[in-house]
Amino acid sequence: MSSHREAPEISKDPVADSSDLYAFVSPDKPGYATIIANYVPLQDPMGGPNFFEFGDDVLYEIHISNSGDAKADVTYGFRFHTVVFNKKTFLYNTGQITSIFDPHFNRRQYYSVTRTTRNGASKLLATNVEVPPCNIGPRSTPNYEHLAAQCVRGLSNGATVFAGQRADAFHVDLGSVFDLLDLRPFQNLHLISTAAANGVNPLAGKNVHSIALRVPFSDITRNHQNPGAADVANPNSVVGIWTTASRQRTHVYEGPGASAQNFGAWEQVSRLGNPLINEVVIPMSQKDDWNHSAPSNDSDYAASFLHPEVAGLLPVLYPGVFKNLAAYTKPRADLVAILGTGIPSGIIPGFQNYTGKVVADMLRLNLAIPATAPAKASPAGLAGGDPAGFPNGRRVTDDVVTIELRAIAGLLIPLVDKSFTPDAATSLIDDGTTATPTQNTFPYLNTPHDGFSAGAA
Repeated sequence: MSSHREAPEISKDPVADSSDLYAFVSPDKPGYATIIANYVPLQDPMGGPNFFEFGDDVLYEIHISNSGDAKADVTYGFRFHTVVFNKKTFLYNTGQITSIFDPHFNRRQYYSVTRTTRNGASKLLATNVEVPPCNIGPRSTPNYEHLAAQCVRGLSNGATVFAGQRADAFHVDLGSVFDLLDLRPFQNLHLISTAAANGVNPLAGKNVHSIALRVPFSDITRNHQNPGAADVANPNSVVGIWTTASRQRTHVYEGPGASAQNFGAWEQVSRLGNPLINEVVIPMSQKDDWNHSAPSNDSDYAASFLHPEVAGLLPVLYPGVFKNLAAYTKPRADLVAILGTGIPSGIIPGFQNYTGKVVADMLRLNLAIPATAPAKASPAGLAGGDPAGFPNGRRVTDDVVTIELRAIAGLLIPLVDKSFTPDAATSLIDDGTTATPTQNTFPYLNTPHDGFSAGAA
């Protein structure tokens, strides 16, 4: 998956696990960028009585670098706290929840938003912003999108924020990918061959918890610039984005009836920039270290980009299918450009999302490239002729599994090495799954699956 259980340590701590990160120019509001950071992955909707929620003891952050060194210039921090109104009942809700202020909504979460800059200046943008309940079912939460809409809040800097449960938009045939990369549409070509079949998306009924932030360009660019369509080649139009989760160093249980106490400095336990990096690029022995590290230190992992393991596995698992890839022994400069530095000007006409020489795992978004109308957006992103899509940021409808598998198989090597010819099968690679429904307006991810319907399925 994009980053749902990508490392041994964080797989045991889903509340702090960043599962997907999206960043794109807002199609419904020109001059604004939307960033969505998902946490608490793989939620089964029927999760009562203890439905899923953000961690009160976790610091969630979205970082933006605009100065070319892969260090945060702007950081948005989110802290949550939980309030139980009726402590004498086991119920999450004591009746229908028709409003986020409904007295039947028993266990509620609120959060604050803080904007911090590299020079240490910090501004509290909002406090006590409401989180909607989880989507329990048609009796408990009969008009769920009304509840969600009540939790969309404007901030003092012109931004818009939402935090709460949504349907997981990521799609992948997870079972086939980790069963020796046995992609069902091509399993007849696999080393252990079986008849080709349609892909299976096990995330189709799962939910996540999302932090969605729509901000003015000038709030995240260098010198508060507001890039327009004429500024595509301007380096200041490109920002690097990643998300993290942190916990305090010490967690103390003080006995029955007492709340646990947390002390000490915040320590990063999870991070995410580009999809699937820690999942399938970083070696098992380094995965936990990767989550604790910063993008500016990613030169320590450069070997994994230059010689990705999956590129070596494809010719072995699909004998005779990837002959050109098998014979290619040069370091993968194409992957370093796509995932590590951004693509410089001059490689793809009219496009660049280069953030500098520092190799770092960040989503890179050129704000001067306008959004593509959702109905016309290509799920293949840049490779499909749509420069507003991945790896120029990442939209919720971008098919990043297919894009990255094709890239690893060598589809884009000719951009940096014209002597290489991709194997014919490269452009056909697909995991066989399709996008799940999304929304065209903020917060873009769809209504979460409700527990009653899921339980009856």
